[in-house]
Amino acid sequence: MRKILYGAVILILILLSFRYCGFKDDGHQQLEEHSALIEKTLKNVGKLVVTEGEYAEVFTYEDSKEFYLDILTATKKALVVANAKATISYDLSKVETSIDETTQTVYITNIPEPELTINPNLEYYDIQQDLFNPFEAEDYNVIKSKVTNTLRKKIEASSLYTNAENRLITELHKIYILTNSLGWTLQYDATPITNITDFEKLLD
Repeated sequence: MRKILYGAVILILILLSFRYCGFKDDGHQQLEEHSALIEKTLKNVGKLVVTEGEYAEVFTYEDSKEFYLDILTATKKALVVANAKATISYDLSKVETSIDETTQTVYITNIPEPELTINPNLEYYDIQQDLFNPFEAEDYNVIKSKVTNTLRKKIEASSLYTNAENRLITELHKIYILTNSLGWTLQYDATPITNITDFEKLLD
């Protein structure tokens, strides 16, 4: 009788051990599945976020040169109409992240700076030039550079950057939704992300 009791106890202990190991393996497998899903999602949102704007400006270009002891002046000038397309983009493939499975935390360690690209289309009108000061290839390069710099200052002060930032926050919020739904924590550097407004504060 005693041997039967010993045998039954040993059998129960063996069954409980297998069941515990089974639960432990299931938990670890689920953790690995969550990690793989998060990593895949981080790669999928690594697309280019673009905001576009079109601008039209009119510029006057003038250049003068003096000759013969500054007695004579040769002037060239032109009316320049610039139609430009500007794009602001965030290359989200450059977002740096790391995953800590132990604490179930996803860390965003770096968000790339916005990239502004300006493609001006220039049309020249009322071109006036002097025999001693004609238009040359360098003049067109100077005009394009001045037009681009002027447009850049205006675009940086416009709402285009704000629109691009809003698009960025929308994309980053997808990461938060995923991690939150799996019971994980999202942090940017040392700051926990609990809602979409936290991204807005970090990008200010």
